[in-house]
Amino acid sequence: MCFVQKEDKGEVYRKVRLSKTPVNVSNPLHTAISKSWESMVGLEIHAQISSKSKMFSGSAVKFSSPPNSLVSFLDASLPGTLPVLNKYCVEAGVLTSLALDCQINRISYFDRKHYFYADLPAGYQITQQRVPLATNGKIEFSLFDQNSSKNEPQKMCVRLKQIQLEHDSGKSLHDDVNHETLVDLNRSGIGLMELVSEPDLQNGSQAAAMVRELQLILQYIGTCDGKMEEGSLRVDANVSVNRPGEPPGTRTEVKNINSARFVKIAIDNEIQRHIQILENGGKVNHETRAFDFKLGQSVSIRDKEGFSDYRFMPEPNLPPLVIYDKKTIMNASKDDIAVNIDDLRKKLPELPEQQRQRLTRHYGIPLLHSMVLMQEDGLVEYFESIVQEKSRNAKTVADWIITVFLKELNAHGMTLKDSPVSSHLIGQLIDLMTDGVVSVNTAKKIMPILFTDETRSLTQIIESKNWAQIRDEKHLQTLCDSVIANNMTVVKAYIDGNNKVFNRLMGLIQHQTQGRADPGLVRKILQTKLEEMKLK
Repeated sequence: MCFVQKEDKGEVYRKVRLSKTPVNVSNPLHTAISKSWESMVGLEIHAQISSKSKMFSGSAVKFSSPPNSLVSFLDASLPGTLPVLNKYCVEAGVLTSLALDCQINRISYFDRKHYFYADLPAGYQITQQRVPLATNGKIEFSLFDQNSSKNEPQKMCVRLKQIQLEHDSGKSLHDDVNHETLVDLNRSGIGLMELVSEPDLQNGSQAAAMVRELQLILQYIGTCDGKMEEGSLRVDANVSVNRPGEPPGTRTEVKNINSARFVKIAIDNEIQRHIQILENGGKVNHETRAFDFKLGQSVSIRDKEGFSDYRFMPEPNLPPLVIYDKKTIMNASKDDIAVNIDDLRKKLPELPEQQRQRLTRHYGIPLLHSMVLMQEDGLVEYFESIVQEKSRNAKTVADWIITVFLKELNAHGMTLKDSPVSSHLIGQLIDLMTDGVVSVNTAKKIMPILFTDETRSLTQIIESKNWAQIRDEKHLQTLCDSVIANNMTVVKAYIDGNNKVFNRLMGLIQHQTQGRADPGLVRKILQTKLEEMKLK
């Protein structure tokens, strides 16, 4: 079998993480209807392979290139052109299958799926219908229910029916002003992995969480960048509802959903639409729909095609795709060896769920914190370097990164790689706070300065602002005596048994020192003086 030139693996297998927050379960719609209706949701996800060239041609792949600037003769379906399979696209499919615990077929086949669109010049798509690349996988993920008092995640596992390789169609650009449609074939022929799940989901929140987890997995292993806003990951949702105990209802498909947030909205909307139709005595049509987010509802595109409508047939210009492992490679000639499963398995990095469990187990941080740390590219390494530099308290470091550092990073519209604040500097600031040199509130005031002032050290900033905590006991003794003398009404209330007013006295001292008095020392001194007054 012939393949185009192999890509640089240093680029291919790089780790990438999403700068997005975890999906929370919040689906009052499904909760309200669950007693009288059941819903079933399955997803078909098209993931664009992170390849520099297309699936069956040598044309380059680059987002937002000028229309029709990346089109080979094969992409335009000129007569006499033949497909040549991109080896890296096969490797990406195998690596993804391994990450999702799939059974990889040692021999798979390519087929032609016939349908007509203006942006599909050949009139058919090359896909894998008879025997796909892989079957029987799974995606495991966690959800947090923000309506629950428990902070325990709900563990879910969705079965994957299959992963198949195929190529993308072009793109139709509709000009409503001139009443014409233009076709851009730059996308025509780009390699895709289609991942088909079993209908194990019940609502939009679960589906959105699954999509987010898949994004992370694909980005960790480097086979897809997961940029839904650029069309690198597109979701089709199959939805049906039924009464409990009855067979599944008529299924509809909602096509081309381009964000995890919209996945939730579109699916929950479609579930509600089915229920309203059935409760009003109507019939749900077996059709393909699209969700119009401006209207807030799905609209019908066409009747759902049946299997026979596509007129599947074996692709005559591509031989069977053979995948080898250590058991079968001995029986192959050197020229036949194309993709070795065992070699690819060695390249698998630590996957998201494995990393979450390791962070939680090894550092003792909450699972939710580990999920947040994994949403920004390189943030886990950033966190670990701070903790390991001086054996710092992991919970303190994680909390500081999530509640203070990320907030400031977002305020400046930066990603971690753009940040001027190093992990070493964050560690120093946490040390100053832990050692009582500055208060927590003062440390929070220092953080924005670090993003704009890269020349001064932490010590210089603290000295210039006179922000160091007051820890001189004689000075604090004098402050406490002054506050007691000037607030005898409050002091008398404390002596009479109202312990709540103690915090008021503490607040007055902090107000006088602009929050610089060491709270531990102040509490100790003030409590001693008040208790002595009680005994008199």
